[in-house]
Amino acid sequence: MPKREPQSWEMVLKRNSVERLKRELFPTELTGQWDRVAETSYEKLPEEDIVRLQWFGLYHDKPKIGTFMMRVKIPSGILSADGLRAIGEISETFGRDQGELTTRQNFQLHYITLDKFPEMLEKLNRVGLTTMGGCGDVVRNITGCPVAGVDPDEVFDVRPLIAETAGFFYGNREYSDLPRKHKISIAACRHQCNAPEINCVSLIAMLKDGREGFAVRVGGGQSSTPRLSRHLGVFITRAQAMPVMRAIIDVWQGTTEYRMSRVKARLKFMIDDYGPEEFRKLVEAKLGFALENLTEMPIAETESDHMGIHRQKQPGLNYVGFPVYLGLMSGKQMREIAALTASFGGDIRLTRRQNFIITGIPTAQLDDVIAKVGAIGFPLEANGLYASSIGCIGDPHCNYAVTPTKTKLATIIERLVNQFGDQVGGLKLNLDGCPHACAQHWTGDIGLQGTTSRGPAGEPLEAFDIILRGGLGKDAAIGKPIVRRVPSPLVEDYVSRLFGTYLERRDSNETFTHFCVRTPDRELISIASGNATGADAAA
Repeated sequence: MPKREPQSWEMVLKRNSVERLKRELFPTELTGQWDRVAETSYEKLPEEDIVRLQWFGLYHDKPKIGTFMMRVKIPSGILSADGLRAIGEISETFGRDQGELTTRQNFQLHYITLDKFPEMLEKLNRVGLTTMGGCGDVVRNITGCPVAGVDPDEVFDVRPLIAETAGFFYGNREYSDLPRKHKISIAACRHQCNAPEINCVSLIAMLKDGREGFAVRVGGGQSSTPRLSRHLGVFITRAQAMPVMRAIIDVWQGTTEYRMSRVKARLKFMIDDYGPEEFRKLVEAKLGFALENLTEMPIAETESDHMGIHRQKQPGLNYVGFPVYLGLMSGKQMREIAALTASFGGDIRLTRRQNFIITGIPTAQLDDVIAKVGAIGFPLEANGLYASSIGCIGDPHCNYAVTPTKTKLATIIERLVNQFGDQVGGLKLNLDGCPHACAQHWTGDIGLQGTTSRGPAGEPLEAFDIILRGGLGKDAAIGKPIVRRVPSPLVEDYVSRLFGTYLERRDSNETFTHFCVRTPDRELISIASGNATGADAAA
């Protein structure tokens, strides 16, 4: 039985403006009206069309003056040299030579104008890339382990399934009218670097009785109501993967229960309402057969972003993970990395933590390639915090951000590196400018969420909440906001005191998060604020 009373479509269309605009003109049908869209001045373009542009991977930049962010989808982050070169050329020609890597293994460019978009899309299509479905109520970029197919420790190679999944869902009209966005992750990484805990649906490769297949997790997500995904309790074979993914979506999208409110439309709310056991029954009913039971789900012991030098499963070849400071790359840097990689027939892989990996490097060329990548602007020997920190797009491009993001992350990184050196390498520092959690602040060692506060005279102030005790892997947990509304100029001090005290008081081999878990809230507030009693900060 439905857990919420299904409403009539008449009521859905009355209450939900996005569902209504999809009925009036389905977003992808703008393709046939592109001349009208491109020739209409931005201030006269209907807001409904602005929303429809999300299905093309376009969001308006800040300020709203007619330029857009364009998101390029890259399944599992696996990108050819030709693909990176094309993105770099578009960035230089149309995007003011700017670009950024995202936590869903996409590339994003800014300052894109609608009149030039068809030309850019055609250029991307020629190298097998697309922006279609980069945003909107669709299956978003399929994420996975960036070193799929080259990692000698992977359970098995899932690249064929990733390609099949992307080929089926990307641009598929049947799966482009979902209640909200839908995020799928598929990986065979023993470190589970793809964060299956925070995706709507995750397929985790495993062997059961010698058979290749997957455990299934459902209902993960972040934003203002974070959830860790839950074990569906099934083992599925490779052949069952596509039917199961489709059935999960069909069960969710086949009811009006989750179309009334955009706030409550994600799959995680259906899993909240039904529970994984009842939801499994709905999926099996849709499939028409029962799924095989799986008692225990594979859990990664440790996280990894595959940084540094590693041997590939292919003899004589290596992959190297390079840190990307703040996740930013210029178009020129993209072209230079593409040319270098093409010279030895390798490819480029984008990671969840906004870094890149170059694969296929012959052993004899390792030192030369590493030196050349460093000269382009991505030195391998950079402090580990450069690779482990994440910042959302935020200010100046995002209309939701209420605080600086990349620039603020930079000052925090520099403070910690200067104060603690290599000791801070690997700290997972996740900073967001709003509650949407694009930088996944709920599951960092230290999460920072931009907010607002008031000064002594009631004046508005930029501030941050500090979230602790979050993480992924065997101790996966949604973090807790411990220190609230720290004025932006004081954030570096608060973070520095937290990490410094951890170094002083940690037990043998204790992680930062474990230290925060065993330390009471009031004491963490006291440490962060520099208050002997913590009373002022707790008030």
